[in-house]
Amino acid sequence: MTALDLSARRVLDLMARENAPPIETLSPEEARTGFLEGFAALQKPLEEVAATEERFLGPLRLRLWRGQGAPAEGAPALLYLHGGGWVVGAPESHEDICRILANLAGAVVVSPDYRLAPDHPYPAAVEDCAALLADMAAHADRYGIDPARIAVGGDSAGGNLAAVLALMARDGALPQVTAQILIYPVTDQRQTSASYAAYARDFGLTAAGMAWFRAHYLPREDDGTDWRLSPLLVSSLEDVAPAFVALAGHDVLYDEGAAYAERLQMEAEAIVRTWPGQIHGFVSMGGLIPEARDALEAAAEAWAAFDAKIGRARR
Repeated sequence: MTALDLSARRVLDLMARENAPPIETLSPEEARTGFLEGFAALQKPLEEVAATEERFLGPLRLRLWRGQGAPAEGAPALLYLHGGGWVVGAPESHEDICRILANLAGAVVVSPDYRLAPDHPYPAAVEDCAALLADMAAHADRYGIDPARIAVGGDSAGGNLAAVLALMARDGALPQVTAQILIYPVTDQRQTSASYAAYARDFGLTAAGMAWFRAHYLPREDDGTDWRLSPLLVSSLEDVAPAFVALAGHDVLYDEGAAYAERLQMEAEAIVRTWPGQIHGFVSMGGLIPEARDALEAAAEAWAAFDAKIGRARR
């Protein structure tokens, strides 16, 4: 087993000193409150962007960040879906990621406050995110973006949602997307991989915590084999949008993320980066984990390469 990065060890030591109750012992409301009150302690001060805005698509609240250098019209765009196990989190809890990517890419990043389980289990989150992607493509002028240059991305549960949207786009159920940015994504709801045993506890996200998230998100236990919940189980990844996949080595989700990345490389196109000494959630911990910036720079570089390829094809 690769040793933990010192930055990851510092975060885990801090969590141990705080001695917060395990998430699986909390109600969803308690978990949401604790998450929203605590995330900022791990993050750097927010980067300045060219503009930020809150909007609504019907009842769906969303945040928009226009990065430094992004054109006022026809900018590349990223629909970013926050992590949090489909139960906790909001655009604000992942605003640091969205601002950094907007600036690095000179792009517009849009993030929805999609409905959360268990009040709204699957497919509510998928429906909300799909509706926003469709609106961004249909009304690109309202967002100041190029409808032919929309990517999807997300971390953890948000990475799961982004992967599902990319597959729906491939199948014609949604507008086409140019790329997908998947940061330690959930791809297999069966939760039976070896990394679930190896990193079951003491590394931040636990196996028990993931079981708690799944129990709230899945309407029925046997739904976990549906590819719209477990994209690793889809029959084919052929013709899906090219992907950047970021993995953390000390993560219960490592094996399923690596398996999905391998399939993407074999059946489609993917750039895969692993941070062997890192833990789940490290990209949201830039205040204490410098490797978070490395991961976002790698994601932006891959996205730019995919976007440039699309641009050459259009000329």
